Amino acid sequence: MASESRLYTFSPETQTALRKFRLGTSRAKDPQAVVYQINKETLEIAIVDDEVYKDLNTLGEDLPGHSPRYVLLSYPMTLPSGRLSVPYVMIYYMPVTCNAELRMLYAGAKELMRSTSEVGKVIEVSDPEELENIEEILGGGGED
Repeated sequence: MASESRLYTFSPETQTALRKFRLGTSRAKDPQAVVYQINKETLEIAIVDDEVYKDLNTLGEDLPGHSPRYVLLSYPMTLPSGRLSVPYVMIYYMPVTCNAELRMLYAGAKELMRSTSEVGKVIEVSDPEELENIEEILGGGGED
């Protein structure tokens, strides 16, 4: 990770926003998601806009068709045991139509984004429609 941390950067504002989102969503009653992207010129990882998505359908509609994104998601759900769980995960969105340059750019920063955001799991998604099954993926395993 040492080489990734020198290549890719987070502004102090982005680091603060990451921490605030993680801590602020741990007791949320509704799903909350924020989208991050990499600036190709500066290699800075930053939030796309200040929108916090509370609806995964809207999130799916807003994800670009040809460009990867990192989505941080806090998703409250009731487990079969009746216990409330609020998984905090990173959705690594990589559309199949994405070009090789962007694939390499986002793949190179994936671990840095995972560790900086302190998510519990990374879920790889190539189509926004896969977000419809997120509760199934969170409750029944998925990709690590």
